[in-house]
Amino acid sequence: MTDTPDYVPLSLKTQATRFIITGGLSAIVDFGLYVLLLTLGLHVNVAKTLSFVAGTTTAYLINRRWTFQAAPSRARFIAVMALYALTYAVQVGINYLFYLQFAGKSWQVPVAFVIAQGTATVINFVVQRAVIFRLR
Repeated sequence: MTDTPDYVPLSLKTQATRFIITGGLSAIVDFGLYVLLLTLGLHVNVAKTLSFVAGTTTAYLINRRWTFQAAPSRARFIAVMALYALTYAVQVGINYLFYLQFAGKSWQVPVAFVIAQGTATVINFVVQRAVIFRLR
């Protein structure tokens, strides 16, 4: 038997890097579905809601295991869903505000999306690292 712990916490830099990579993949899921749903004629808020759910589900599943190396937990899942509900409201509100602000511009959709996504990403990382997946 060794005296080495089974769990070695990842550094802030490693977690942030993994969170950003995961966020990029999740953003591709989110944005791709968002654009598809807009193309199909869904209202901007309905399209953003559906794409947000797909993107955040992707992010949770990858971040729980890879970024924060946490075992499945009902309490953590509920906490992350509560956080996502908050960031949903923040993200949809910011997206819609900038979507309207940039109306008629060729870059309206991607810029509104990036601003909203960036804000939600910062909130999600800070709360998940400091509260939900804090070091054991």
